Amino acid sequence: MSPGANRLVAYACLALSMSLVGSYVALSKPLVAAIPVFLLAWMRFGIGGLAMLHWLRRPGNELPMTAQTKRLVFLESFLGNFLFSICMLFGVSMTSAVSAGVIMAAIPAVVALLSWVFLHERIGGRTWAAIACAALGIGLLGLARPEAVAHSQAPAAGAARAWLGNLLVFGAVVCEASYAVIGKKLTGVLGPKRITSLINLWGFALVTPLGIWAALRFDFSSVPGGIWLLLVFYSLAASVWTVWLWMTGLKVVPAAQGGVFTVMLPVSAAAVGVFVLGEPLSGLQLLAFALALAGVVLATLPVRARM
Repeated sequence: MSPGANRLVAYACLALSMSLVGSYVALSKPLVAAIPVFLLAWMRFGIGGLAMLHWLRRPGNELPMTAQTKRLVFLESFLGNFLFSICMLFGVSMTSAVSAGVIMAAIPAVVALLSWVFLHERIGGRTWAAIACAALGIGLLGLARPEAVAHSQAPAAGAARAWLGNLLVFGAVVCEASYAVIGKKLTGVLGPKRITSLINLWGFALVTPLGIWAALRFDFSSVPGGIWLLLVFYSLAASVWTVWLWMTGLKVVPAAQGGVFTVMLPVSAAAVGVFVLGEPLSGLQLLAFALALAGVVLATLPVRARM
């Protein structure tokens, strides 16, 4: 495969990964209503782990993990799987959904900043412009959806707790950005399938105490059959497909440029809300989509070679 075609495949993997994340976030509302959060997370990691047990074995052409690689794998799971979920769930419960949406628009910028600090990647002007488009688009998207969000989220907490909620949401932003940057370092020493399986295994270990505690207090017979089917889709999408796609794309694309594709997360979540859940679509939302997609175009256009 030519370098150009290889890069296009990487872009498609990154975009599809974040689109799947946004989709299962939107479609997980019935799951959260039927199953406690920690029990849901525990079963997600368990089902995902069963689906990729064969990915845990080290390939013959892969060197044994060093102590540093093992630490990075743990951090990737702790930040990107465990802590991200906790910060986001509790943060949104304390602040308004509009504020959370605007804060989440900072993900591409934080990815670029962290990749510049830790990976020493050069951030070009066009990538910064793409980041600006993505951030502005997601910010407008958050501002354009107060009615839909009000029906899907718990009421905003009082002003005294709002600052803490905003801080927790920003903590989730840092976790997601760290996930992208650490993932770029891991793809240099491990294959995408092995990274996916190891991260899931750590996630299962981290949430097991809380999952068992929730399971002992839960009536499993109260869950309808359709919810169990949705749980299987959620588990495979969250633990297997999205992570593998993301790591596959990052093997080719710099972390700062890959971070721009996080714009697809809220865009796809909003699209599912409009086309699947029947939420209204306004002109401001359309403008947000256009800006977000413009950021992806800026990030992925080939660079003209210098003479």
